Amino acid sequence: MREKFKLKTIDLYIIRKFIGTYFFAILLIVGIAVIFDISEKLDDFMEKKPTLGAIIFDYYLNFIPYFANLFSSLFTFIAVIFFTSKMAYDTEIIAILSSGVSFRRLMYPYFVSASIIAILSFLLTSFIIPPANKVRLDFENTYIRRPYRYSDRNIHKQVRPGVFVYMESYNAFSQTAYKFSVEHFVDNRLQSKLMSNYARWDSTKNKWTAQDYYIRNYNAEGQEIISGSQIDTSVFITPKDFSHRADLLIETMNLFQLNDFIDQQRLQGADNVNVFLIEKYSRLAFPFSTFILTLIGVSLSSRKVRGGIGLHIGMGLGISFTYILFMRFTTMFAVGGLLTPGIAVWIPNIIYTFIAIGLYRLAPK
Repeated sequence: MREKFKLKTIDLYIIRKFIGTYFFAILLIVGIAVIFDISEKLDDFMEKKPTLGAIIFDYYLNFIPYFANLFSSLFTFIAVIFFTSKMAYDTEIIAILSSGVSFRRLMYPYFVSASIIAILSFLLTSFIIPPANKVRLDFENTYIRRPYRYSDRNIHKQVRPGVFVYMESYNAFSQTAYKFSVEHFVDNRLQSKLMSNYARWDSTKNKWTAQDYYIRNYNAEGQEIISGSQIDTSVFITPKDFSHRADLLIETMNLFQLNDFIDQQRLQGADNVNVFLIEKYSRLAFPFSTFILTLIGVSLSSRKVRGGIGLHIGMGLGISFTYILFMRFTTMFAVGGLLTPGIAVWIPNIIYTFIAIGLYRLAPK
């Protein structure tokens, strides 16, 4: 069994072709994307005048891996279709099968290559790209986008078990929460409630300073009211929680940080937890699609057809774009609460796995 799956010369040949074509496609598409991006943002660069080093190292050096991984599945499909079609039209596939190599065995180097790409994609998405995204997004917020302003009103969050924070509005510029209150519950019974006209964040103490406050403490004898002009309080929420859009913030978190963030959002009773769960499950489901699209690509392009390589590439692009569209379509159902995030993210992989198996059985053996 070990000898059967030992890499042979033809395996190494296919792996080199696969990986080489994959990275060539990435370099080609990313190069075009960078040129278009520069032309689009040239006015911003001229107006805000970032240094050349910041443009290259803070933005584009972190933009390239983000963009490349975003379309990794598409690049994989194009690579498989392109070099396998060329092998088929050069009769290399026929020669390999005629030498006694089964079609199933021919898939072995393809899946070795797909495993390398899938592992690389998972590591990039989960651990390497998030810190790079933080630098890239900071650059965009400084030189390209307008500064983010938190605009939600009537904010009500559970920051710890039994601890609820309410603020009517929040001013990010002055780091001030208006109509600020903190409620403490024990066994679903209100124990105390702090209310103030406003609370300002004190960065030296890392605490909120409530102004013109009063506290109601509830006990068996009744209630006790304490009031004053100023009091410091820790409520496990900071201005950082209001400084970024949540959908962009999760792009800067590695997998472990994302898990902690989801637990925190659940604790706070956030109503958009599904968005964060979609991001979490996508980081595994997206790399797995590499295997599915590889199988579809080989099954489609391993035979000669009228129309040549162009027909294969056209069919491949059509299937890959429908896969990406279907992925976006199902995740919208998860955001709306009609599907659980895990099922929504994996439905395209499950359906296209059956399509891949069907095409594999129809492929020439």
